[in-house]
Amino acid sequence: MFLSSALLLPTIVVGPADVGRLRREVEALNEYVRQAGLRKAGEESAKLPRTSRMLDDFMTLNKLNLLQGADREAVRLFLKELHEHAPVLHISFAVDPSAAFTDKIITWLRQNIHAQLLLRIGLQPSIAAGCVVRTPNHQYDFSLRKHFAENRDLLIQKLESVTAK
Repeated sequence: MFLSSALLLPTIVVGPADVGRLRREVEALNEYVRQAGLRKAGEESAKLPRTSRMLDDFMTLNKLNLLQGADREAVRLFLKELHEHAPVLHISFAVDPSAAFTDKIITWLRQNIHAQLLLRIGLQPSIAAGCVVRTPNHQYDFSLRKHFAENRDLLIQKLESVTAK
């Protein structure tokens, strides 16, 4: 069962690929700490793996410390569960949306739909304008292409009236 309110996701974490990146980072950090514990006192230690802004934002938002084993384990388990059970919404646009636009969409979706919702963004130039939203069991087409197709007769009528003048 998915923990719906265990930890919060920063808006920089958008899709399943981002969750995968976070999981790999936490695993690398766990491995570093494990190996550092096995080294003898006089041996040279390896460099601490550098963390990404995404992981830093995640840890800051949840007030966790990567140096604490319990916090790392909580994050690891949360990310594993998130990867396996989080609701994923796929939205296709005609052009790549800006980071600010993506941030607004993900903020709204997490406030109004589900706190751990993940978003896959795709490109589909044929939709012209608008978007197509897909869930695992439904598709919503908010594209200009569909609007024109639904109102084809009206469009032809208006074009004919303009050309007749």
